Amino acid sequence: MNPRPDSPARSARRVAFDVVHAVSTDDAYANLLLPGRLREARLSAADAGFATELTYGTLRGRGFYDAVIERATGRAVDRIDSPVLDVLRLGAHQLLTLGTPPHAAVDESVRLVRQVGSARAAGFVNAALRRVSERDLDSWRAELSRGISDPDALLAIRHAHPEWVVRALRAALAAEGREDELDALLAADNAPPRVTLVALPGLADAPDDDRDERTAFSPLGIRAAAGDPAADAGVAAGTRRVQDEGSQLAALALSRVRPARAGERWLDLCAGPGGKAALLAAEARTAGATLTANEAVPARAELVRRALAPVDPSLTVRVGDGRGIARDAAESFDRVLVDAPCTGLGALRRRPEARWRKTVDDVAPLATLQTELLTAALDATAPGGVVAYVTCSPHLAETRDVVDAVLGARDDAVAIDTRAVLAGVTRTPLDLGDRGTAVQLWPHRHASDAMFIQLFERRR
Repeated sequence: MNPRPDSPARSARRVAFDVVHAVSTDDAYANLLLPGRLREARLSAADAGFATELTYGTLRGRGFYDAVIERATGRAVDRIDSPVLDVLRLGAHQLLTLGTPPHAAVDESVRLVRQVGSARAAGFVNAALRRVSERDLDSWRAELSRGISDPDALLAIRHAHPEWVVRALRAALAAEGREDELDALLAADNAPPRVTLVALPGLADAPDDDRDERTAFSPLGIRAAAGDPAADAGVAAGTRRVQDEGSQLAALALSRVRPARAGERWLDLCAGPGGKAALLAAEARTAGATLTANEAVPARAELVRRALAPVDPSLTVRVGDGRGIARDAAESFDRVLVDAPCTGLGALRRRPEARWRKTVDDVAPLATLQTELLTAALDATAPGGVVAYVTCSPHLAETRDVVDAVLGARDDAVAIDTRAVLAGVTRTPLDLGDRGTAVQLWPHRHASDAMFIQLFERRR
């Protein structure tokens, strides 16, 4: 007898389906949903690993698998019932990427669709996946590439990225003279990242070479042991946090741009969900400074409060649109972080569904919002203060173009050589492109998210 869907004994495939389907129908975030589902299911370590790869791999390759499914079924994916389509996506990933034997992948997919779809869908899934199994991954890539000569379109098929994303990443690399790294970047987007932790200053022991596996660049970074990072005692206590090394460097660029003075006021303008805010708060506390956090979304503001509690539960968390901060607090802060909402193209390793959620039409409205937030941050910064503009996207419209627009519109802000600042922070030198004052990190070069970091000084 098959276990009930809510049984602790449910299969790894069912866990993967539940998460993939929640992403498809409810705009859920797999990296937030999956860990809890794995704990609820009480899977063995091996089965949990399989469920994780099945979930993330299916989401990364969704566009490619959809094209395969359309060829195999002769039916557009928007004409396939959503639960059935997600079962087909999971089956295609098992057949083409995981190397699951066809009989196992097909039979388990048929069993799964009977649980989540309908009995009559079982025959459709069986026939579709048998047709998928008639070719291997390279053969399907060749089939889908037939008649296409555009290099970006071919890379989009090979690496399962939307074509507009490939073009945007090419332009970003070309802007720093590294266009030849595009293939390596796209491949890195599809490689599961190592989990890294940050040791919050003043709360956790500093990373130690003899005790910890340290990250390459952040002086506070530690590579997490295999398994669930929530099992780490420091993570459970809130003194260490799961945080990508790029995010650590973004916060440290602001906190260590120059020595902090007691009494300084710092602001994290777009603080949710709270990771960078917690690090900034800990850094500020060691110097006698104080952090205020602002977040527009009430639910995310609550996450910020939880993140800040181990540092100082009395810290202020404002709820409101960051663009209005200067109405109440003009020229009030000595340091401001603008970790602006963005397309998220720099975090495709950790958020595998993100590449399929955004479209090219999202870029212009986000760039407008980013420009308005950076402008508000400068207005809220006291003369002589510092602003850090950060995005988890390397798209030029969200990075250099925003910086150029703001600098061109006002004469009271000057770009700080952020490369030089981080050169004094990192444990080993960063391999950066050869242009500009900003820092652009890359997953293929730095094993971090593709964070963009530009510091500004508000002139007196």
